[in-house]
Amino acid sequence: MRVLFVDAGNYCRSPVAEIVARTLAARAGATGWTFSSAGLKDKHAGDSADPRSIAACAARGYDLTAFRCREITPADFAAQDLILAMDRDNAAQLEARRPAGSAVPVRLFLGEREVPDPYYGGDDGFDDMLAMIERAMDGLLARVEAGIDFTGRTCAYKSSFFRSATFTL
Repeated sequence: MRVLFVDAGNYCRSPVAEIVARTLAARAGATGWTFSSAGLKDKHAGDSADPRSIAACAARGYDLTAFRCREITPADFAAQDLILAMDRDNAAQLEARRPAGSAVPVRLFLGEREVPDPYYGGDDGFDDMLAMIERAMDGLLARVEAGIDFTGRTCAYKSSFFRSATFTL
């Protein structure tokens, strides 16, 4: 399963989602996963993630120091099995950029809710964003491991590693 997380600049939310996904999947022994992230703008291309994202991740045991921002490309639509947008505007922009013939599902990462962009706020916004992403990853991993499709059905899941969660894509 190849999953791409997308936000505006690949600077705050999507890098955190990528590293959390990679780390939690590895800890759970989940195999066959590839996680990546991209932004809708090239403003931060080649830069590291926002220092506040790096700090929030480090405080929770995630290493985001090697990450580099990048802009989404048309090839990403062919290379992914699922594209998860952080907010509705991101999802709309992804649909507008979708190449002809692409059928990859584009969904909001939190189902009906958005991951708030902490960029213009304080450090606590980054901690809150990270906590939201950690909770959502439980549901995402459960859905894919259970072979559930991405048409909007809800999956309730409980495992010894992850917290209980209900998640809808």
